[in-house]
Amino acid sequence: MKVGIVGGGVVGLSVAWELLRRGVQVTVYDGDPARGAGLVAAGMLAPTAEANFGEEALQELMLESMRRWPGFAAELGAATGMPLGYRTDGTLLVALTDDDLTDVRRLVDYYRRAGTPIEPLGGRQLRELEPLLSPRVRGGARAGGDHQVDPRLLLAALRSLPVRHERRDVADLSTLRDDVIVVANGIGLAGSTGLPVRPVKGQLLRLRGPEPLLTRVVRGVAHGRHVYLVPRADGELVVGATEEERGADRTVTAGGVLDLLRPAADLLPGVAELALAETLAGLRPGTPDNAPVIGHLADNVYVAGGHHRNGVLLAPVTAHVVADLVTKGSTDVDITPYAAGRFT
Repeated sequence: MKVGIVGGGVVGLSVAWELLRRGVQVTVYDGDPARGAGLVAAGMLAPTAEANFGEEALQELMLESMRRWPGFAAELGAATGMPLGYRTDGTLLVALTDDDLTDVRRLVDYYRRAGTPIEPLGGRQLRELEPLLSPRVRGGARAGGDHQVDPRLLLAALRSLPVRHERRDVADLSTLRDDVIVVANGIGLAGSTGLPVRPVKGQLLRLRGPEPLLTRVVRGVAHGRHVYLVPRADGELVVGATEEERGADRTVTAGGVLDLLRPAADLLPGVAELALAETLAGLRPGTPDNAPVIGHLADNVYVAGGHHRNGVLLAPVTAHVVADLVTKGSTDVDITPYAAGRFT
């Protein structure tokens, strides 16, 4: 069997790797791999802290993928000999003011009802875990089951695998001669499949200092502004991310940078002393219900896209499901809520 995968981002390459492990010959088609959302992503693997109200079904899929991540990371690292920046330190939810703390407590109650591990903490307890947090922090919680990975290292490892790559965009699937086609090209899904996938702009900052200011991910609210801070072992701090409905615009704006730096510095004052190493804007592939599209599309075509904020987190389970469908015709994961038919 020859499988063509349209899209060389985290999801497409994860599907390619899983098929490769099952003995399938794979070609990945992508005209510009550097433009994908994975290179802009922060890499939070957060089935607890990334869940939103009304996304109970999606959270189940996120938790299923999180259960697969330790094995996925270990096996990919062993196969490539390359680091992934995979860490299991958890996430802190942090609130600066009383109003911010009310918002965080609503989220904590939601996570508890969903059955995910969450531990409320006071301001002093948070600062014991992260001493450089602002003394004004009122309280928050710890999500110990959340992990992180460095998406740039992840992509480098996935691209090192012995998969055939063809550098071209595919607008017409009928031009491919593969036995099976998997469409995983993010916002390009709208053009190649007609599915309602839209670009959702996200601006993100990479700051750098001589040593890390944090030991774990912090997701905070400061004066109603939401921000996340993701530390890397080399002293880099990823700060993100805006969520803007602006079409395919990739412009980094002064307002976007301010909306990230202001709450970041309020919660972690040492941010003001870091070097501003990189400013970025990427496009998340979003669907009308913000859930992915995974499964059979038509004839010999399958789809794996529309992952919005959760492409990196959902990569292992998406790869498993698509490889199952391609090689066996069925899968042990319930993907009914993510079928393409819900939009057609």
